[in-house]
Amino acid sequence: MRFLANENVPLDAVEALKKKKHDIVWVRTDCPGSNDEDILSRAIAEERILITFDKDFGELAFSQRLPAQCGIILFRIYGRTSAYTTEIISTAIESRNDWAGHFSVIEEDRIRMRPLGLAGECKA
Repeated sequence: MRFLANENVPLDAVEALKKKKHDIVWVRTDCPGSNDEDILSRAIAEERILITFDKDFGELAFSQRLPAQCGIILFRIYGRTSAYTTEIISTAIESRNDWAGHFSVIEEDRIRMRPLGLAGECKA
């Protein structure tokens, strides 16, 4: 799958997904300091699923009705080590292949997925 990792995703998690042969780019190295609208636009343009810890992307996807056809995965994991966070991210990503077209919230003990109202085709 193709992913765009927001700046707040740990490097260890990005590297773990690369090792699992995912096509992933990281905002922190490719376009640091980008605003949320630009990050979401890039995910859409490059047909990538956005991985983030920033809940503002939910507002962008639903309230402002921005197109987000490739999906957004929001992680809600608090106060843990980078290694633990990386394990949760890697395990969750590998557990499904239907991230496209959904706003997904991943917590330590569950995954919630909500279809995006403006979902379109995505080849991720």
